[in-house]
Amino acid sequence: MALQAKQLREMSVEELQLRIAELQKEMFDNRLKATTKELTNPLVIRHARRDYARILTVLNEKLRAAAAK
Repeated sequence: MALQAKQLREMSVEELQLRIAELQKEMFDNRLKATTKELTNPLVIRHARRDYARILTVLNEKLRAAAAK
């Protein structure tokens, strides 16, 4: 599920942090499956990694905006 930055900006900081934790677990599971040759679609690793980076970017934007106030 590719998340758009627009959707992420509508989420709260707590929701973003929760989504980061979920993605970390998902990425770990996918890496484990890839190592054991159980992963059927290796593109999910790339998509999860990009979603993770996108969420971190939006989260940092929100935190910097809050700190500037």
